[in-house]
Amino acid sequence: MDHFNTIIGKSPALDSLIRSAKMVAATDVTVLLKGETGTGKEVLATAIQKESLRANKVFITLNCAALPESLIESELFGHKKGSFTGATTNTPGLFQAANGGTLFLDEINSLPVSIQAKLLRFLDCGECLGVGDTHPYKVDVRIIAATNSDLMKQIAEGEFRRDLFFRLNVVPLELPPLSQRTEDIEHLIKHFMVMFEKEHLITAPKFSNQALKMLKTYKWPGNIRELRNLCERLSILFAGRTIEPENLPHEFSRYSNVPEAKEFTLPEMGLQLDSLEADLIHQALSRTKGNRSKSAKLLGLSRDTLLYRMQKHGLATH
Repeated sequence: MDHFNTIIGKSPALDSLIRSAKMVAATDVTVLLKGETGTGKEVLATAIQKESLRANKVFITLNCAALPESLIESELFGHKKGSFTGATTNTPGLFQAANGGTLFLDEINSLPVSIQAKLLRFLDCGECLGVGDTHPYKVDVRIIAATNSDLMKQIAEGEFRRDLFFRLNVVPLELPPLSQRTEDIEHLIKHFMVMFEKEHLITAPKFSNQALKMLKTYKWPGNIRELRNLCERLSILFAGRTIEPENLPHEFSRYSNVPEAKEFTLPEMGLQLDSLEADLIHQALSRTKGNRSKSAKLLGLSRDTLLYRMQKHGLATH
């Protein structure tokens, strides 16, 4: 079974990401996943683990932002009896529990600086030191970390160790925001609707073409997680019906005034579609003085799709 099939979509940006992730999964290298909140970093981390040599070993997830600084050190590295108030027994940490397997540290950007030094030591030599202990222990754990913030900015502000960043950033994988892979929105909607149809024992609603257009022009600040939640809400409220633009939440109406492309009439003698596409890309690049992001926006494409089509037509991509 290919566990990367759990990542839904066929956009060039996603294809490139999955190809890289498959190569990474076959090794034991440390991985740093980057991307906005809701882009699917935990789903990707799980797929990497399930396709790795440690697939049959333990996989433990810790959200570094979910615990206060006073508890996270003990949670990760364990503690010795009597090391602090309430420490009534020797307690192993997640590193010991994950020995032989994989530890996924989500929101690594929230890890306190005081704990970052201990994580760096583990990455350098495989040693951990429990709270209140004087003798380090060694474990064999693969680290997959994830961040939703700019770590270089945090380094500049003294909130993240530069040496730890470079130790984690052996193989960085960046998940694109949903707004940059709009061609995947319809695939994701179908996936979620089938899922909620089974989960809630309902007949999934359908989306009108106008509603789908509106969804594709929305900015999706919450990314895939926001789309998933919307699909679940609509599958319940409009089961068995067709969803029209007026059925979408009010925030979607802000993006409903995107001008429609004028209807294009095919010439009597036909045309060469590839040549037309190449010419339009060339015009967009000329108008934006070579800015790929602005050109992609003019053409209604994601930046990755533009680069893919530039390569297809032999236009310069460097």
